[in-house]
Amino acid sequence: MPEVETRPLDTARKLAEDGDLDGAAAIFADLAADTEEPDRAQAAVGLAVVLQERGDVAGARAAARTALATGHPEFAAQAACLLAQSFEREELLDQARAAWQAALGLGNPGYVPLAHMALARLATEQREAEEALRAALATADPQIASHAAQRLAELLLGEGEPGGAAEALLEALSVPDVEEVPRLRVLLGIAHLELACAEFTGAVEEGGDAETSALAIELLARTLPLRGRDEDAEHVWRYGLDSPDEDLAEEVRLRLNRGI
Repeated sequence: MPEVETRPLDTARKLAEDGDLDGAAAIFADLAADTEEPDRAQAAVGLAVVLQERGDVAGARAAARTALATGHPEFAAQAACLLAQSFEREELLDQARAAWQAALGLGNPGYVPLAHMALARLATEQREAEEALRAALATADPQIASHAAQRLAELLLGEGEPGGAAEALLEALSVPDVEEVPRLRVLLGIAHLELACAEFTGAVEEGGDAETSALAIELLARTLPLRGRDEDAEHVWRYGLDSPDEDLAEEVRLRLNRGI
């Protein structure tokens, strides 16, 4: 039975695994230089990885660009990610962003979520970051969607948009097998606390009968400390106690004393 000839690509991989980076690089380089070679894109990625391990950053980037130029749905996407990560390590952020955009343009669903998260991380404006996080969340990747929703929720809470934060977290919780469910639920609870505070505040500002207004003041004053806003809670109590409406002030006094 005739022996099956080992493909040069497999030989190069074996050499790289055995630590012969020079030997592997030589074979990968020959394959990557051949425009008719069917494994050219894969070889160029292998060359980029080997050269990176050897410390040849410029050579690794050149090899990655060769793979990227092939447009191969898998290996060009890998090359774009390698390029982006290389640029990030040297804080060449504009180049890194361009490389992640290239990864997105290839449309490989295995790399799209990662690219969106990277673009969110490298965003220069908050709106840009939010858009990238929403795109990452929309991929419904169990890990990426969770991380994107958490970061997006934190940004929106910081902007005073608890409703938007809640929507993002609920979207993530609807993703099958989404990761870090407890953390998502905690953030959702925080968003609901902020929403509750907004509703209680609205009830106080709009005014109503003494009992309803006193209830709103109490609920707001007792909820604010859960968000670390003790001083604001004291102001709310004082607002009720100092009300010119004697019935309201008395209702608030009774509710405050009930909690002592």
